[in-house]
Amino acid sequence: MKKSIRAFASLALALAAFSQSAFAIVYPLPAANSRLIGENIDITVPEDSKLPLEAFAAQYQMGLSNMLEANPGVDVYLPKAGSKMVIPQQLILPDAPREGIVINSAEMRLYYYPKGTKTVVVLPIGIGELGKDTPINWTTKVERKKAGPTWTPTKAMHAEYAARGESIPAVFPAGPDNPMGLHALYIGRLYAIHGTNANFGIGLRVSHGCVRLRADDIKWLFDNVPVGTRVQFIDQPVKASVEPDGSRWIEVHNPLSTTEEQFNSREVVPINLTPAVTKVVADTSTRQDAVNQAIQARSGMPVRINGQADDAQPAAITVQESADAMPEEQPTTPQGATAVAPPAAEQQATPEQQQPAPIDQAQPATSNSL
Repeated sequence: MKKSIRAFASLALALAAFSQSAFAIVYPLPAANSRLIGENIDITVPEDSKLPLEAFAAQYQMGLSNMLEANPGVDVYLPKAGSKMVIPQQLILPDAPREGIVINSAEMRLYYYPKGTKTVVVLPIGIGELGKDTPINWTTKVERKKAGPTWTPTKAMHAEYAARGESIPAVFPAGPDNPMGLHALYIGRLYAIHGTNANFGIGLRVSHGCVRLRADDIKWLFDNVPVGTRVQFIDQPVKASVEPDGSRWIEVHNPLSTTEEQFNSREVVPINLTPAVTKVVADTSTRQDAVNQAIQARSGMPVRINGQADDAQPAAITVQESADAMPEEQPTTPQGATAVAPPAAEQQATPEQQQPAPIDQAQPATSNSL
């Protein structure tokens, strides 16, 4: 019964994706002893499509990394007309408290648990480049929010651009040309969750350490996330769950490269299973071949690792394309969560000078790191 209800709800969401209204991935929270949510969607690229993969990613609230993992071999610039693509909307919730914002750099997704709603909003993100990494083991909070942020590049950033024969302004004023976009949530002392003035980069390592979202996504967070909200950064390329019905699942993403050698190599980054994941897969009911295949495929989608082999990859919901369902190269706005925007006074709160816990990555020198 539970599985049927979940499938019905996901089908309703899938059908809503093809309406003219904005589509967000807002999931009802499962029981405390369950972490598997959603269903995947199968779509067909329209025969007359000339859109890049980013257009489809934005339409379905995905990052490029999510689409590339689920659809190996797809053309980033022009997905083949008439071909099938999977929209990976089935997920395992991260192994973290269901509170506030959880940012999992490995899967390039942000999870927001609006207080009192029993829902979770899942948004794709861009993260820091190699050597300018987004934190991966840090719990902090939203210190303040600002509409129309300015950006002051550091001396190191000016030097970086100068080395390429380019120059940038001393200060980027607020407005549509600001690389930070139109809204920002400042976290801790050194980082921000902010927008962008580009129509690409979500699901990629593109920033100087901050967390980047599409314009409408950050606007929604700005309007709905109160100052003081807990923010946790994690790095979980492999997630696993034992569901109430006894089924065991594993979701594997490509781990982030940690060295230049790894980044430039054609070899895949090794995967290390955490004790929590090992506890799920090290069971007599587990099919080791299914575990090995999931680790090799790294599809970013949950795979069942016990039971019959036919149950390993859940069937995706197929949605029929219609003439007015063409994705556009613009972001969509999350809808469906009922979190209430904080009072205006909260939005102007003065940040506490909280020192973040030590992390492995070198931290940017200023809160204006992009």
